[in-house]
Amino acid sequence: MVWNITKKNIVVKNNIYYRCNMKRMFFSLLTILTVLSTFAQEGQPQRMSLNLSLNDAKQYAIEHNRSLQNASLSIKQAEASRWQTIATMLPQAKASMDYSNMCGYNMQVGGFAIPMNPSGTLSINASVAITGSQIVGTLLNNIAIEMSNVQAKQTEQTVSSKVTTTYYSILAMEETVILLEKNLKNMQDIYARAQNAVNVGASEQTTADQISVQLASYQSSINSTKRQVETLYNMLRIYLGAGVDVDIVLTEKLEDLLNIDTTIDLLSSDLVLDNNYDYQLLTKNTELAKKQITLTAMDYVPSLSGYYQYSAKTYFGAAEGMNTTPPNMVGVSLGIPIWSSGKRASAVTEKKLAYKVAQNTLADTEDQLKVQDKQLKYNLKSAYETYEVQKKNIKVTQSVFENVSKKFEFGYASSTDVTTATQELLTAQTNYISSMLEMVNAYINLKNLLNK
Repeated sequence: MVWNITKKNIVVKNNIYYRCNMKRMFFSLLTILTVLSTFAQEGQPQRMSLNLSLNDAKQYAIEHNRSLQNASLSIKQAEASRWQTIATMLPQAKASMDYSNMCGYNMQVGGFAIPMNPSGTLSINASVAITGSQIVGTLLNNIAIEMSNVQAKQTEQTVSSKVTTTYYSILAMEETVILLEKNLKNMQDIYARAQNAVNVGASEQTTADQISVQLASYQSSINSTKRQVETLYNMLRIYLGAGVDVDIVLTEKLEDLLNIDTTIDLLSSDLVLDNNYDYQLLTKNTELAKKQITLTAMDYVPSLSGYYQYSAKTYFGAAEGMNTTPPNMVGVSLGIPIWSSGKRASAVTEKKLAYKVAQNTLADTEDQLKVQDKQLKYNLKSAYETYEVQKKNIKVTQSVFENVSKKFEFGYASSTDVTTATQELLTAQTNYISSMLEMVNAYINLKNLLNK
């Protein structure tokens, strides 16, 4: 009896020991797998994700878009060019050193031999020159900086508009996908009922086949729209200056962004030419052409320059030879234009004609912008009216489609009726999305013109 009890205890102890070892091995293996998984995840590149509202997207583009970065660099280039012009009117200084060795040559002067010993000279030159062209050139550089600033603002406006249009387009296409998938589900239900009717002998197979073709058409439209959405996301990545592997999530809904009251209020805004960036650039260009006349006329103005030179000569411990280099020298020069055979007069005439061309271009642009203002307001008004019509139309066609679907279920409508209602609904949905995007584009174009 004692032996049996002891044997049982041994078996129990062995079982407990075995289970403990298995637990230890399990937790050890789990730990190793966890560590390996962590290292594997760390070794893989992590995809960046951007959750963007419309304002966030525009701000991100302003900070990262490369076209805007280039526009900012253009401003700095113009400022550097102006400083170069200013620096030419400021004192300039340079130092030079030279060494000469005439290899023991002696100069014979009046029967005397003068040794031409090796020598070295240190010279420091300071000069300043002022001309009318330099002064006017500085004024031209100021205009160039102002034009670069206007171009930078115009580039920012263009990028923001592209971001806005693409943002709206993505939301519209995604809304289209939702509508199509909803209709696809309805068509699948209709097809299932039609096929059941065929199976029980209450309908012909051609009826179900016609509906199956509509199903395939809807599925193709969904796939095509999804590809368009991905293309729009890629465009948005470019406008934002984000990487191609960045995931973008749009946080706003189309109905939240579409403000009809704000859109209509823009129609009552007046065009102020001085606010338009194209007009500002042409105005600056006209000023530049006028300053070019003054710059060319500066060839008639005298130029003044002065210099100072210090020289120190050494003979490296040898006897001083003939030294004709003065240690200090000052000079002033005044240049007065006298005769150029009509070259300067012709150059001034050319710049005057260019200025007249710039004035005509500015006047034409002013008229074109006024006409464009009327046209864009007309476009926006028409787009709004079309949008309202298509908004009502999609509700009507949706109701007709649902009504035909119910009639088909009870045998009061044919597959042809279902096909017709389906096509009309698909057309209405497409027209609705198109009219909405057309209204958005018309709004953005007018907003850019008015610079609101």
